[in-house]
Amino acid sequence: MDLAATHHTNEIAQSQACNHTNPAKYWMHTNMLTVNGARMSKSAGNGFLPRELFTGNHPLLKRGYSPMSVRFFMLQAHYRSTLDFSNEALEASDKGYRRLMNAVALLPKLKPSAKSDIDIDTIKQRCLAAMNDDFNSPVLIAELFEAVRIINSIYDNKTAIDDQGLEQLSLLIHDFVFHILGLKDDQVNQHDDFDQLMSFVIKLRQEAKAAKDYTTSDFIRNGLQEMGIQLKDSKEGTIWTKN
Repeated sequence: MDLAATHHTNEIAQSQACNHTNPAKYWMHTNMLTVNGARMSKSAGNGFLPRELFTGNHPLLKRGYSPMSVRFFMLQAHYRSTLDFSNEALEASDKGYRRLMNAVALLPKLKPSAKSDIDIDTIKQRCLAAMNDDFNSPVLIAELFEAVRIINSIYDNKTAIDDQGLEQLSLLIHDFVFHILGLKDDQVNQHDDFDQLMSFVIKLRQEAKAAKDYTTSDFIRNGLQEMGIQLKDSKEGTIWTKN
């Protein structure tokens, strides 16, 4: 926003003088970037390059974060608001992003019922209202996490959804998560071998449970939890998610 009065007015003047046209219909000026409450600047030495955010190669960063996690972190603040970088905020956003992607991965596994307990159109209208409110991405994300709650509840057989509702829910996620926010699961297709390994581990645990060897079954589950891998049992089988 501090560039609007100088740089951007000059850019408009130069473009109109050289090309006789306005360079853009809309200018979206973001607010300031801060790090642990202090304004980000080269002189303060607290500026991050994108690569440093991704690798964690910076004295103020505890670790690196994926490009999609960083994108999700930025979307959680309105573009007109100050965006404050901190290890705690980045860590929380990374967990929120993974929770969203884990729910998205459950969509193809959902089973439709004869009736529906939820009104997807109402959630869609609230998502549209958030976007029409000056691209209010934080409110949109809050609405999408209501969809996440619904997806998890359907998977756990606590909520019913019919064929039409499931199609609407899938379209809602596709449109707002992937197309509008530009998010994607950056772990898809990265760990095919790991998927096979997890399938093998889950099979070992299932065999232990079938043999009433609950000590081994719990040992596997607890060991995976310590590595940040959660197992979720249902009538359809066991799936895994990584925090």
